[in-house]
Amino acid sequence: MADVILERLIGAPAGERPFEIVERKGTGHPDFICDVVMEEASAALVSAYLEVLGEVPHFNLDKCLLAAGRTAPRLGGGTVLEPMRMIFGDRAVFEHRGKQVPVVEVVEEAARSWIRRHLRFVDPVKHVVFQSEIRPGSPELAALSGSPLLRSNDTAVGVGFAPLSETEELVLEAERYLNSAGFKHRFPESGEDVKVLGVRRGRSLAVTTAMAFVDRFVSTEREYFVKKVEIELELEDHLKARLRNLDEVTVYLDTLDQQRHNESGMYLTVTGTSAEGADSGEVGRGNRLSGLFSVTRPASNEAAAGKNPFYHVGNIYNILARRIAREAAAVAGVREATVYLVGQIGMPIAQPHLCAAQLALAPGVDLDDVHRSIEAAFENELAAAAKDLARRLKLGCASVA
Repeated sequence: MADVILERLIGAPAGERPFEIVERKGTGHPDFICDVVMEEASAALVSAYLEVLGEVPHFNLDKCLLAAGRTAPRLGGGTVLEPMRMIFGDRAVFEHRGKQVPVVEVVEEAARSWIRRHLRFVDPVKHVVFQSEIRPGSPELAALSGSPLLRSNDTAVGVGFAPLSETEELVLEAERYLNSAGFKHRFPESGEDVKVLGVRRGRSLAVTTAMAFVDRFVSTEREYFVKKVEIELELEDHLKARLRNLDEVTVYLDTLDQQRHNESGMYLTVTGTSAEGADSGEVGRGNRLSGLFSVTRPASNEAAAGKNPFYHVGNIYNILARRIAREAAAVAGVREATVYLVGQIGMPIAQPHLCAAQLALAPGVDLDDVHRSIEAAFENELAAAAKDLARRLKLGCASVA
C-alpha cells in the first residue's frame, strides 16, 4: 500500500460551516433511473457471464441516455403519445472461446424488471423503447480478465466522506419518505419522480422539492392544490420531528405551479416521471454513492453506476473510500473524514497509486495523535478488499455488495 497522506482540514466540518447545498434525486427521476438501471444491468451481466463462461471478462455498462417521450397529461388522466427511449452504451464481451453471451437481452430484461418493480405507472413494454449501442471492447482491456492479479481497467479517483451532516441526512430522509410505500398508499397521486434540494443558511434549512403528480388521481385544479399543501405540510412536520442541531426547516413543493392556469400551471404527469415527456436522463448526473450530491463536498467525477465491479476502480475505489471514511470518522478526535483513492490503469487494484485523507479534528487533537489509527483504517479496508478480490478471482464472482 502507498503511504497515506494526511491533511488537517482547516475549518469546521460541513454541517457547521455557514452554508450547505445538498441534492437528492429520487426513484423516478430520469438521471436516477439511468444510474440504477445500468447498475442492475451490470449485476445481471455478471451473473450471465458466470453461467455461460464461468468467469467475468472485461466490460463496462456506464453509459445510458433516457430520452424523454411525449405525453398529454390531463386532470383525471392523460395519455402517452410517444414512448421514452432508453439507449444503452459502452463495451461488453459477446463471445468467448466459442460461447455466446446474450448481452443485449440480459441488459434489456434487467431494465424492464427494475421498471416493473419501482415505477408503478410505467409499462416497460408500451412506454419504453430500448436501443443498444453496446459494442465489443478493445483487445488490450479484454486481456485484463486473463491476468493472475486483478488490475484496474482505468485511471480513476474514488472519494468518500463521513459522517453525513444533519442537512444531508434530512435531504436523504425527505426523498425516501416521499417515495416510501406508506406515503404512496396515503397519497397515490404522488409520483416517483422526486428531486430534493436542501439549502442551509446557518441553522435554518430550506428544502425545495419537485414531485410529479399522477394525473389520474387528480380531478380538479382545486384538488391538486389542496393535496399539494397537505403533502408540503406533512413532509415539513416529518422533517421537523428529526431536527437535532438545526433550529428550523421549511419545505417548498413544486414552486413552478400557478393557480388558474389549468394543466399548464400544475406538475402533472401520466406515469409519475418527467421522463415521459419533459426531461431526459443520463448516467452520472444523479446521486453519488453516498445517495446524495453534496455540492460543498469533494466528489469524484466518476459515474460509478454500471462500471465493472471486478476491474474498474471508478466503482471499487468509490465504495472503498466511503468505507475507509466511516472507519476514520469513528476514530477518537476525528470529527469528519474525506478519503481519496487513486488508481492507475493496468496496476493492481489492491495497491492504489495514492491514498490520502483530509481530517477535521477536535480541539487539542493533532495529526500525530490519530495518524496510526487512520493508516490502520486504510490498511484494514484495502486488505479486506484484496482478500475479497482474490476470492472473487478464484470463484469468478464479481459482486461488490
